[in-house]
Order: sequence, then structure tokens, then C-alpha cells
Amino acid sequence: MNTASDLLASFQRRFASSAALYRAPGRVNLIGEHTDYNDGFVLPAAIGFSCLVAVAARNDRKLVLYSESFDSTVETNLDSLPSHARGNWSDYPIGVATILEKSGFRLAGANIYVTSDVPLGVGLSSSAAIDVSVAYALLDSAHHPIDRRRLSVLCQRVENEFIGAHVGIMDPFVSCNGRAGHALLLDCRSLDFRLVPLPTGVQLVICNTMVKHQIGASEYNTRRAECEEGVLRLSAVLPGIVALRDVTLPQLETHRALLPEVIYRRCRHIITENNRVHAVASAFESGRIAELFPLMAESHRSMRDDYEISCPELDIMVELAAKQPGVYGARMTGGGFGGCTINLVAADRAAEFQRYMASAYQTATGLRPDIYICEASQGAEPVALNNSSAPKPKNLTS
Repeated sequence: MNTASDLLASFQRRFASSAALYRAPGRVNLIGEHTDYNDGFVLPAAIGFSCLVAVAARNDRKLVLYSESFDSTVETNLDSLPSHARGNWSDYPIGVATILEKSGFRLAGANIYVTSDVPLGVGLSSSAAIDVSVAYALLDSAHHPIDRRRLSVLCQRVENEFIGAHVGIMDPFVSCNGRAGHALLLDCRSLDFRLVPLPTGVQLVICNTMVKHQIGASEYNTRRAECEEGVLRLSAVLPGIVALRDVTLPQLETHRALLPEVIYRRCRHIITENNRVHAVASAFESGRIAELFPLMAESHRSMRDDYEISCPELDIMVELAAKQPGVYGARMTGGGFGGCTINLVAADRAAEFQRYMASAYQTATGLRPDIYICEASQGAEPVALNNSSAPKPKNLTS
């Protein structure tokens, strides 16, 4: 991706003006998969992959959008915005403008240049990065105050209402509120959160299986429907519950006969995963890193067997990682059916782990993985030329 100065130069060549810069990061979820839309708990971290947006105001109500990744320009007017996606890369920035205007924010016309190094379709939240960066830029350019909590909710609405992807709040929330060196323990119902320091000497290593998934695919929506059915059935004997977050594991076991086997297993994953999120956060905060390995292994087994969102490539990647020295935990991360694994690795072993995994995974599958050594980064922010950006992930493509 361009540096800030490169991006400003590219913007100047294309639009013949100066610009303000904004960035928003992708994220990796350390634990808490599919719990967000069940009003549960998640523990993600923002990462050094980011979407960068350069913006300059216009004297009219037109948005002129250019994507460096697609080498494509799209124009629209703030007075005649569409109500839903049309199957183009510009759906995300246009969707942002649509939701902001519908929510009472009067925006200014703008020229917008978008570039991103967040990998697409692998579960690192490339769409939230563009949603949040563009929303931040449009609001700031129009002199609206930035409320990060509300910004997160508005960007979720872009995905839900405009794009048609029924995602939860986690991705835009951590892109808005991430903190360098920290994970973020988020209550997806109240949106209360606390920052959890990552242990010294533990590195985040993301392994991309190179098998891509679509976040809006039917299986994702099927899992949501199965969880809702579980809540509906359990509410007959547990009045007052509104989501699986309200159900304890003993309650689930007591009333198991009310649920078809598949629905029971879906519910069990969500309930036990919420428990694991709190256990991992506690282990981070207390420095009990030896507790991480079994918790992350249980999480992966639960996603593989109870929620059934893993795939052979993800399972191979996790199995290979679990055998390596210095690994404190490994599991799939993201929506499932491909994408990435997250590995907690001793910092002094990270480079060796990266090399081994690249070779061993290619031998096992014939696929050449991308493997990134990452640090937890800062959330969305304006970018000044004299500011150093978040540390870039160190990528090895074997």
C-alpha cells in the first residue's frame, strides 16, 4: 500500500488538489467467533493492515470515488444516493454516505481516493476497514464530531442494510476503538469494552490458508437462523432470554431435549465460546499464558465440530501450528469456510514459525500461504505526514 506521502502525491495527480488523510485498520479476532450477533463477547485486536483514504472537499454535492486496487472511478450525488448495493467495489463508500445521510448527517461533496492493504475475503475485516475509514473521513470533512461508538453502529448498518451482509458489531467496533498493544474485550450487547494488554513477548501470527470465503454466503446466515431457533425453543422454558448470551451451559444441558441435535450443537458452541473469551482475557491480564493453548484448541474444535464452520485447510493449518515450539495457541479466526488462523507465538520463535508453516502447509495442501507477523495497532484516526503509521505486518509468501 502507498505511504501517506505517496498517497497524497497520487491524489494530487488525479484530482489536482491537496487532501486530508484517514486510516482504519483491519482486525484479527483472537477468540469469540460468531458470538457477536448472539449478543455475546469477543476479543479482537486491530492490526497493521489498513485502509487509507485521501479526501478533499468539493463545491457541489458530488462524490467522486477512486479505488487504487480496482483502478476504477465511480461518481454519485449525495442528493440521489441509492438505497442498496449494486455489486461494485464502490458499494462500501456509497453505502457509508447513504447511511450517514439517512441518519441525519449532512455531508459535503468530496473527491475520495481509496487504497487498502487489508487482504480481501480472508476474515481480516477488509470491508469494515473501508467503511470506517470513509465514514470517519466524510464526517470529519463535514465538521461533524466523531463519536466512535456511534460510528461503529453506523458502519454495521452499512453492512446490514445497504450491502445485505448480516454481520455483527465486532468488526467496525474494533476498527474504530483498537489500541496499539492491546486486544479489546467487547460486550456486543451493551457495547461496553475494556482494553486488554497483550502479554510481553507474545506475537500475533496470522496464517492465510488461501481459501477465500464470502461473508454474506448462505452458511453464515444459516448459522444465525439456527441460533435464533435455539433461542425461540429455549425461551419456552427460560422466559426472558433474548439471545444465547443469556443461556448458561447447565441450562442448555437441562433442556437439551427441546432442541434438534444440530441446533443444540450450535447453541453449545456459542455458550462455551463466550466462556472461553472471558478465560482468555483473564489469562492475558494475569500473564497466565500457559492457559491459552487448551482454550484456543477447544475453540477450534468447537467451531469444527459444533458450529461446523471450519474446512480441511484450516484444520491442517491449526494441526501444524500446534506441534511447533513456542506456540501458545492456534485456532481458525473469522467467519469460517476458509480464511485465516490466528496463532499466539513467542516473539523469539515467530520468524522460525513463519518459515516452517509456509513450507509445511504448502507440502500438505499444495497451496502457497501468506503468513503475517503482526502487532496490535491503533484504531481509526486522521493521518499526519509526520506520524508513523501502525507497524506493518511482516509477510512471508512461501
